[in-house]
Amino acid sequence: MTTMIFYERAVALNRERHQKLKIQLKTNHFAFAAKTNSVLIAGSELTEASRDYPIVFIGKEGGPFTMAALVGLGDKDNLLVNDSDNWEPGTYIPAFIRRYPFVLAGSDDAESLTVCIDEAYAGLNDERGEALFAADGTETTYLKNVIEFLVLFHSEMKRTSAFAAKMSELGLLTSKVVTIEREGVKQTLEGAWVVDEVKLNALDDATTLELVRTGYMAWIYAHLMSLNNVTRLAKRMDSRRIASAASVAETTAEATGSAAVH
Repeated sequence: MTTMIFYERAVALNRERHQKLKIQLKTNHFAFAAKTNSVLIAGSELTEASRDYPIVFIGKEGGPFTMAALVGLGDKDNLLVNDSDNWEPGTYIPAFIRRYPFVLAGSDDAESLTVCIDEAYAGLNDERGEALFAADGTETTYLKNVIEFLVLFHSEMKRTSAFAAKMSELGLLTSKVVTIEREGVKQTLEGAWVVDEVKLNALDDATTLELVRTGYMAWIYAHLMSLNNVTRLAKRMDSRRIASAASVAETTAEATGSAAVH
């Protein structure tokens, strides 16, 4: 999964080009994420995210691996973005989503990363919202906070990659095909990997202690517990299908009623 999947026109933030630029989040802000069924997740988010999403490892056999939260069970279908293009209230919003329309660009081994912004985002304007630069060209407090958040997230994703690499190195990852059957129709998600509990429990004491002291063991158990949320996603999918069917029936009834009026 590329980190730039939501960005139509990401350009480097520039003091001159973006001097007067302001950002005001749109009421349908999360429309950009409506067509994805998974988002990258940092290990430090696992505790919170595991309450709402199945969290899996993604990658190819032999690695490299990272982690992602499943937000849908069908292709290009985010069950957490509702009809108003808002994120479902009361559910955790991953940092990967929260950073939009900003992003850091550059390779992991680069000495510095570039702050970019998606100029295609409809909430950007010169009149309303949070300013990015002050009149003298300095960064506003708002932009400084955004950059701090981006740098922290980038750092946490590097830690997550190291965690995933350790799981692969220990031979704990096993391929998992997520299968959901509803009304005789099967849906499958491939490319997911999970920690094998049998292999985890077979680790020697020294390795187990290392995982505990690095904090990795807590991440492992949050990941394993999160897998039960596949059922919750399936229920969301059912609710959406029922609502869609009801809407179609209502529209049909209204059209039929109108046609009967003389």
